[in-house]
Amino acid sequence: MDNLDDLKALWHTAKTDNLPTAAEIKQLSGKFRHQQLRRKWLVVIGAIITALSMVAVMLVYHARFITTWIGELLIIGSCVAIIIDNVKAMKRYDELDDCSNKELLAFVEKTRQNQIRYYKRTEYLIMLPCCVGWLLYLYEVAMRLTSHSIWVLMGAVIYLLIIWLWVRPYYFKKNGKKLNALEDRIKNISKQLE
Repeated sequence: MDNLDDLKALWHTAKTDNLPTAAEIKQLSGKFRHQQLRRKWLVVIGAIITALSMVAVMLVYHARFITTWIGELLIIGSCVAIIIDNVKAMKRYDELDDCSNKELLAFVEKTRQNQIRYYKRTEYLIMLPCCVGWLLYLYEVAMRLTSHSIWVLMGAVIYLLIIWLWVRPYYFKKNGKKLNALEDRIKNISKQLE
């Protein structure tokens, strides 16, 4: 009986002040889920608008250069690929409704792995054809404005370089820090509950 009394005394002296309540954990996972779903929906809507505007331009404006057609098709193809990729991710987030701490931790770890895979591989496969398509699309415009053609193309190249070399790595690090902080918080909570 002494062991039971010792266990009972230990149980009553344990500090649980810094442990979040079940409602806070549910709110944390819900907030994470809603933020990610909102972001995915905005990307899908933006890609749909871009693809539809490219189709409208193809139907209304008859390009003289084949490069314009190729550029439009590359942009539309990239939009379709990004829509498919984000719809798959949205299905995964939809399944994260009610889950335990361990399931949420596994989900966040899988999300981080997917983020790294997307940054290293998928983003290149989707955005590189889009960037090439955009430059090909602008080629006809640059040739029509011969006095400004070098400035149009140079501006496009500088913009793409800024996006690829500065903005893209910045957002990868920023989102990685957020995911790592969430993962650490969930791990700490899980350790305290064990």
